[in-house]
Amino acid sequence: MAITSGIGTSSIDVNSIVSQLMTVEALPLSAIDTKEASYQAQLSAYGALQGAIASLNSASDTLNDTALFGSYAATTSDTSIASASAKTGATTGSYVVDVTQLAQRQTLVAAGQASQTAAIGSGTATTISFQLGTVSGGSLASGTYTGATFTPDASVTPKSITIDAGNNTLAGIRDAINAANVGVTASIVNDGSGSPYRLVLLGADAGAAGSVRVSVSGDAAIESLLAHDPAGTQNLNQTTEARNAQFSVNGLAVSSKSNTVSSVLDGLTLTLSKIGTATINVSRSTADVTKNVEAFVKAYNDLQTTLGELTSYNAETKTGGVLLGDATARTLQSQIRNLLSSSISNTGSDDPRTLSAVGLTFGRDGKLSLDTAKLQDALTNKPEAVARLFASGARSTDPQVTVVSSGTRATAGTYAVNVTTLATQGKLVGNTTAALTITAGVNDSLSVTIDGTSATVTLAAGTYTAATLAAQVQASINGNSGLVSAGAKVTVTESAGVLTLASLKYGSVSSIAVSGNASTGLFGGAPAITAGVDVAGSIGGVDATGSGQRLTAAANSAATGLVIDVAGDATGYRGNVTLSTGLAGLLGDLLDKVLASDGAIAARTTGINRSITDLDKQRETLNRRLVTIEARYRAQYTALDTMMSSMAATSSFLSQQLEALNSRSSNR
Repeated sequence: MAITSGIGTSSIDVNSIVSQLMTVEALPLSAIDTKEASYQAQLSAYGALQGAIASLNSASDTLNDTALFGSYAATTSDTSIASASAKTGATTGSYVVDVTQLAQRQTLVAAGQASQTAAIGSGTATTISFQLGTVSGGSLASGTYTGATFTPDASVTPKSITIDAGNNTLAGIRDAINAANVGVTASIVNDGSGSPYRLVLLGADAGAAGSVRVSVSGDAAIESLLAHDPAGTQNLNQTTEARNAQFSVNGLAVSSKSNTVSSVLDGLTLTLSKIGTATINVSRSTADVTKNVEAFVKAYNDLQTTLGELTSYNAETKTGGVLLGDATARTLQSQIRNLLSSSISNTGSDDPRTLSAVGLTFGRDGKLSLDTAKLQDALTNKPEAVARLFASGARSTDPQVTVVSSGTRATAGTYAVNVTTLATQGKLVGNTTAALTITAGVNDSLSVTIDGTSATVTLAAGTYTAATLAAQVQASINGNSGLVSAGAKVTVTESAGVLTLASLKYGSVSSIAVSGNASTGLFGGAPAITAGVDVAGSIGGVDATGSGQRLTAAANSAATGLVIDVAGDATGYRGNVTLSTGLAGLLGDLLDKVLASDGAIAARTTGINRSITDLDKQRETLNRRLVTIEARYRAQYTALDTMMSSMAATSSFLSQQLEALNSRSSNR
């Protein structure tokens, strides 16, 4: 008997028949898989497109920075004498720098000791005070001054350390000095002599005001080792003096406490290295602009290549890109091309208004090319105009009105600034001349509240002039760590002996209050106190919001997002602020929207993902249906197989009976 795959003994191959039928029934699954593969390809295509757009957006953001177009370069004829770096605000020109003296820090050396760890003195508690200042007059020989005067720096509060039995060694004194940040650093040098260990004090900062006076109160042995007054007893030997750098710029004499000087020429930092003469040439730098324009061109062309690959049709292979006919891709390509082909209107009549005016042109393939020579010419002759072509920016006609931010919602145009109230500082003015003698524990404690932050400071005892007392009070307040961390600072001035204390902040947050045993002697019993006032005025004819010196344009006005700082002492009309929108800024705004979470690409990919989800649901439903269909088919053909087997058995039985009948008939 033949072996079959049926349940019965018929020749029906149930598994094969059901398998073939199910192949036909499952054809819709193949269609779903094909469609999902198409959607996945579109998602990948949009991912590639998003990456190309993000690269272009980054390149346009770089060009949308006016500081890029204000770059300067400085070159030096002899960098071993002086080097220079230039930044925005520098002035082009040639500057002859003649260095006659370099700034240096003071070095003081103590007498040698036989051991670093042996006790010095009896261990009696000893106070060592360090006062920075300037040495003038007299003469210097073998590290010792004769007939000199020491003038303390009133802006620097003297600092002290305590030496006792726990640290009265050379190493202990060194460590205590370094831990206290007293204005000098300490080290121990072994000079190889019989008493080789010598304490060396090096000024923390260079400059003539970095000389130090060391006062010692307590143990006589420590006093004889460290007490040092340039105008009196000098137990330390000065091996290098504190001095300023001395140089001239185009014949103008300059003195600086540091060899790095940034206050002589706007936007230019000089670094002095040795005595001699060098010429510094400052010119506009076009290298950074050119490099970034080239990067922009590449990013745009890369995007065009990506769009071309995704949306084109190949007639030879009769195949199209994944996004062929995609409306989102077509619209985006058109928007970017139209924007970069447009002109801006916020420049002068002779200024470049289009990309082609500075050497960027479109080819027949839709890609950009750059004429570097034309760009260089525009940057050399009209750098500000080129900046306005690319970058969105703001400028004020009043030099004391500074644009802080122009935001992204302000409309390009010109806005008049009118000020009705100027910002003021919180101020306290004494009502009598200040007492010039400060006595420890008597009138040396001053409690202040600056801009809402309170602290108590201790004034150094001594007899002052009105000017040095003002400097001492200012240094003591501004050196308080609590006030420093809160950003609260003051200026203290004097006029005819009367002190005035003013917060550095402006506006309603600016306030001053004093108390303590020193307050009456410094400011009298009833000083005049005034709180700060916020600036008030309008921008573009619409009332603005004032905070300190800052005016913020009204929300929903044409200038929304424009923020300016108003200094100076004039009210009324304060000039105009002009907002310009460059092509890079416009392109950045467009691409930001495209790339946003609710932008065109996100909306398209969300739709595709939703379609893929729907396909998954369809596949799940169809798979459940196929299970039911297969079960039905298998039941039907199994029943048929069983029936056919039964019929075959009946046929065989009947055949046997007929054969038997025929046999008996023959026998008769």
